Amino acid sequence: MSQHVARKRFGQNFLIDQQVIADIVNAVAPGRTDCVVEIGPGLGALTDPLLKRLDHLHVIEIDRDIIVRLKQRYSPDRLTIHEGDALTFDFAAFSQDSSAGLHIVGNLPYNISTPLLFHLLAQRELIHDMHFMLQKEVVDRLAASPGSKTYGRLSVMVQYYCTVEPLFDVPPSAFVPPPKVDSAIVRLTPRAHIEPVAKDPALLENLVNLCFQQRRKTLRNCLKTLVEPQHMDDLGAPLSARPETLAVADFVALSNRIGALP
Repeated sequence: MSQHVARKRFGQNFLIDQQVIADIVNAVAPGRTDCVVEIGPGLGALTDPLLKRLDHLHVIEIDRDIIVRLKQRYSPDRLTIHEGDALTFDFAAFSQDSSAGLHIVGNLPYNISTPLLFHLLAQRELIHDMHFMLQKEVVDRLAASPGSKTYGRLSVMVQYYCTVEPLFDVPPSAFVPPPKVDSAIVRLTPRAHIEPVAKDPALLENLVNLCFQQRRKTLRNCLKTLVEPQHMDDLGAPLSARPETLAVADFVALSNRIGALP
């Protein structure tokens, strides 16, 4: 079969560095009967070594040319191919295969990484852990602390739902074609118990989104569309502070206070 040409519209950069591949699979550390779902298997760089440790592997792929190659290369009793877009995929389809939770892994296209993370967070009850190759800048944002330049909406919402562990960096030379940015591997583990808990998660997300759209403004100015002026001082929040200085727990407490206002 002819060589597959990476498609820009699917954000394809194929991993070829064998040491990086081994390090990723060792980080995932799948058990023989674990339910592992690989997003975007591409040419099988991770698929092959994962299958050496698994009885069965699920993959989600949108590129039909790659699907044809996967079907020719792997037996359906070892590999189940789900044709579709991971951004809209219902991961509950795997719930019967894994009472212990899904292990999701993938070299994610940079152009869909943030919306895909939010899509997965919405289904986090099904997930045991996630190991992703992402643009290093995105991993930095995921793990950022309050007060840093990279701290923002993605940091707060992902850290609220998950523990975030940056594992190691990956240079452009590990891919074909090489991307123009550095990459990194991150482990996201959904929290079994969230503390403190947001009484209205939609309000929390709305609050965080609103604040980081205006991150250089004071909290008082950011909250004008959410809170009536007469209730501002009831929030018990540092209204002269900038949103980027608030910890995740601060945003949760603030959203709960806003939700309790008359």
